[in-house]
Amino acid sequence: MSVPVLNKDIKYLPGVGPKRAKLLREELSITTYEDLLYYFPYKHVDRTTFHQVRDITPGMSNIQLQGKIVKFELAGKPNKRRLIGYFSDDTGIIELVWFRGIQWIRKSYEVNRTYVVFGKPTLFNQKVNMVHPEVESLENYQGKIQQGFEAHYQTTERLKKHYINSRTLRKLQNNLLQEVKDEITESLPSGLVEELKLMPLNQALLNIHFPKDQEMLRKASYRLKFEELFYIQLNILQYKNQRIQRFNGFVFQQVGNLLNTFYHDHLPFPLTNAQKRVLKEIRKDLGSGQQMNRLLQGDVGSGKTLVALMSILIALDNGYQACIMAPTEILAIQHLHSIRKFVNQLPVSVRLLTGSTPQGERREIHDQLQRGELQLLIGTHALIEDTVQFYNLGLVVIDEQHRFGVAQRARLWKKNTNPPHILVMTATPIPRTLAMTAYGDLDVSVIDELPPGRKPVKTAHFYESKRYRVIEFMRKMIHQGRQIFIVYPLITESEKLDLKALEEGYDNILRHFPPPKYAVSVVHGKMRPEEKDRSMELFVQGKTHIMVATTVIEVGVDVPNASVMIIENAERFGLSQLHQLRGRIGRGRFQSYCVLMSSDKLSGEAQKRLQTMVRTTDGFEIAEADLKIRGPGDIEGTQQSGIPFEFKIANITRDNELLKVARNMAMQILEEDPELKQEKNQILAEQLQAIANKKKNYSVVS
Repeated sequence: MSVPVLNKDIKYLPGVGPKRAKLLREELSITTYEDLLYYFPYKHVDRTTFHQVRDITPGMSNIQLQGKIVKFELAGKPNKRRLIGYFSDDTGIIELVWFRGIQWIRKSYEVNRTYVVFGKPTLFNQKVNMVHPEVESLENYQGKIQQGFEAHYQTTERLKKHYINSRTLRKLQNNLLQEVKDEITESLPSGLVEELKLMPLNQALLNIHFPKDQEMLRKASYRLKFEELFYIQLNILQYKNQRIQRFNGFVFQQVGNLLNTFYHDHLPFPLTNAQKRVLKEIRKDLGSGQQMNRLLQGDVGSGKTLVALMSILIALDNGYQACIMAPTEILAIQHLHSIRKFVNQLPVSVRLLTGSTPQGERREIHDQLQRGELQLLIGTHALIEDTVQFYNLGLVVIDEQHRFGVAQRARLWKKNTNPPHILVMTATPIPRTLAMTAYGDLDVSVIDELPPGRKPVKTAHFYESKRYRVIEFMRKMIHQGRQIFIVYPLITESEKLDLKALEEGYDNILRHFPPPKYAVSVVHGKMRPEEKDRSMELFVQGKTHIMVATTVIEVGVDVPNASVMIIENAERFGLSQLHQLRGRIGRGRFQSYCVLMSSDKLSGEAQKRLQTMVRTTDGFEIAEADLKIRGPGDIEGTQQSGIPFEFKIANITRDNELLKVARNMAMQILEEDPELKQEKNQILAEQLQAIANKKKNYSVVS
C-alpha cells in the first residue's frame, strides 16, 4: 500500500536526502512532508518592489535590486580576506561584500549575468554596500511558484553551519508545494468554510509560504490561525462534555453544622462580594451530581484559602474527606497553620504529610485516613504516593497547580472509585485568552477584590546609583517597628550573570545594619530544612528586623509586620514572579512598600516590566502585560500545565478575538452534535482523531 504523499519521509523530497533529513528532524522536528508544509514562516518581506541604486541610502530596511555584477575583487589582508562584487543597474554601482564562502560565491555567480539582489544597505568607509546579500538569477526568481511577499523561516546555528538557512527552507517549500498541491484535502466542514468566508486550505497553505500580495497573505493567515485555534477549542470542549457525562460527581446535598457554625461564629472577617459569588458557584457544582473541575483565580491575599476551607467544610458535613496539595513544604505548613487557626474551635481533624514527616507519624496518618478518622490532610507531593489511601475522598484542593507535573496531579483522581471534586487554586492571574486555552476544560472562578482595609502596596523603582536612599528608607522603617524582606535571584556569584549574589548582599547589609543593634535572618534553598525553619521562625516572631532570602519566600510566608519588600536585580525576574514577591507584604494594617532595585543600564523589555510593576497592583493587568511582553510559551506554568498544544501560527495575545470566534463556533457545533456523529461533522471527528494520534492528550488532567 502506498504511503499518502503528506506522510512521506522528508528525505525523499528533492533537495533533502538522508543527511539533511536527520538535521531537520533533530533541529526542527520535521520528519514528514506534512511537518514541513506546516512549518510556517515567522515573517514576510515585501519582494514586489525593485529599488534603483541611485536612490539607496544607509539605514533603509531590506531592499531588492535588479542588475549585473560587473566585476569581482578580493580585498583585505590574507587572513582577513573579503570578496567585493560591483553591482550595477545602470543608475549607479553598489558593492556586494562577502567575508565567508568566497570560493563558492566566485564559482556560483557570473559577471554580466542579470541577478536579483536582496539585502540591507549599510555604510562602510563612506560607501554604501550590502554584506552577504541574497543573490538569485533572474530566471530562478521568475520561475518561483509566486513572487510577492517572501517568507522567512526560523532556523538554528547548527542548520546554518550545514547551509540550511531561511532561503534553503524556502526552496524546499517550493519543491514540496510543486509535489503536493493537488493532494491537499480540506480539513474543515464546507458549511463552516462558507459561513466564515475562509480561504480553502490548499490556497491558504500556498499563500502562507508564497503569498501573491498582502491581501492573500492576510486571508491565508486568518484561515490557518482560525483552524489551529478552532481544533484546540473543539478538543478541549469535547473532552469537557465527555468528562461531565462519564464521571458522576459526589452529591454534597447538605450545608451542615461545620459550615454553619464556622460561618456564623468563627468567620474572621466578613466575606467580600467576590468570595460570596465564588462560593455560590462552588456550592452549585458540589450539589449538581457532576464532578466539579474548577479553577479559582485570585490575587495574593484575596482570600482563596478561606473559600477553599468553606468548600472543604461542605465536603466534611456530607461525610467525605478532603485534602490540600501544595507545591512546597513551606506552603503546606502555611496552609496547616492558617486552617488550624480558622477551625481551632471546630471538631475537625487536620494533619500534615510531607517528605520530612517521620515514619511513625506517617503510619499513624495512613491508619487514621483509611479508617475515616482523619478528615483533612494537607501536604506536598507525598499525598500522591500509593501508600496514601483515603476512606472516602470527596474534594481535592490543588494550590499553585502549575508547579505540579501532569502525571502527579492525575494520581489524585485515583484516590476514590469516583474521581473527587477538584478545586485548583492559583495566585498567578491568568489572562482570559490563556485560561481559555491552557485551562479550557475547567470552569473558572475569579476573586477580583481584596478584603476591606487592605492598603495597596506602593511600588518604586531605584537604580543602583541611588542605593543610599534605599538604605536610609530601610533604617527609617525599622525604627518605626517594621520588618523588611530583601530578595536576591542567586545564592552564589555567577560568572555568566552579573548579579548581586545573596552572600555578598548579606555581608553588605551587615555593614549598614550591624549587630547587636540590628538582627538579620538568611533563608535560601541550599540550607537544611531545620536551619531554614529556624531562620524563618525568628523573622515571623519579630526577633529579626531583616530577612535576606532567595525566591523561596515567593509563596507561603505570611508576616503582617513585614511591610517592605526590596527585590534586588529586579530586571532579572519575570512580571509574574515580581507580583508574587510583592504579595508577601501588605498583609497588616501598615502601609507597605515594594522597592525594585536594578542596574543603571536596562533593556527596553526590562524597563517595560518594571514600569508595569510601578504603575499597577492589579494581577490581571500584570498578567496581560506579561503575555504581551514575553508571549504565551514563556509564561510561568503554561509549559507544565498539561496544555497539549504547540502553536504553529496563532498567537493568543494578538489573536484573542479570533480565539473567541473559534471557541464560539466549537461550542455551537458541540451543542448541536456533541459526539460529532452527523455526516457534515465527520471531517471534524477524523481531524480530532488525527490530533490525538499525534499527541498524547494531557488536557484530561485538571
